[in-house]
Amino acid sequence: MEKLFDIIHEDAEMLVINKPADMVCHPTKGDIYSSLISRIRVYLKRGKDGSAATNRNEACLESRPHLVNRLDRETSGVIVVARKDGAARELRRIWETRAVRKEYLAIVHGRVRAEHESIDAPLGRDEGSRVAIKDCVRPDGAPAQTEFRVLRRFRRAEGDFTLLQVMPRSGRKHQIRIHLASCGHAIVGDKLYGGDEDIYLAFVKNRLTGEQRRRLMLPCHALHASRVQFDWRGKSWRFEAAPEKGFTEFANGR
Repeated sequence: MEKLFDIIHEDAEMLVINKPADMVCHPTKGDIYSSLISRIRVYLKRGKDGSAATNRNEACLESRPHLVNRLDRETSGVIVVARKDGAARELRRIWETRAVRKEYLAIVHGRVRAEHESIDAPLGRDEGSRVAIKDCVRPDGAPAQTEFRVLRRFRRAEGDFTLLQVMPRSGRKHQIRIHLASCGHAIVGDKLYGGDEDIYLAFVKNRLTGEQRRRLMLPCHALHASRVQFDWRGKSWRFEAAPEKGFTEFANGR
């Protein structure tokens, strides 16, 4: 039986998952295993013991899973899933009011000098880009703030790198990736904001060359949603997830 995902927490209202890298949150094709939400539906229909559920009154079939937060395809980490409509409305309201404390781990190119820094730079569409989904820092954009701390600086054969703890203070599209790239420290493996759009365009056409893969260094960009913390129904919830093996090995020089 195929493993669907790693579960961090599960109860009648909530399912918390460590999303794998290179997986979209919502379906883009017919394969039921191709997206996170499809895998969640498969999991709920199986039942906790892994067998197919047959009783229509079972809680797993009464569930209506909703992704409370989302991550980019290549970003791994904590995803909160509401199993019922009421829980989804309440949890999404918490996210909308920015009452959630989020932390990420990122490996970036170069030696970041500041130990602690806050980036306050508005974001909007990159009208000069050949990629329709690409955004950039622009003065007339939407407000966006990102804070980061240096965890470790290290060197590999490919050059200098820095491991960062990143705390987004707003939730704009691609915010962390854009802000770090705008400071001259693009995330390792970022095909869109790494400085060469040809890599992204080759990737979407499944035409990456060996040289382009070598420059990327990792198959997915090195960004991981490591922690989510919020208050809900009189309780403080905190969920954490470790990054994948490739992320950790790169950061450890392997």
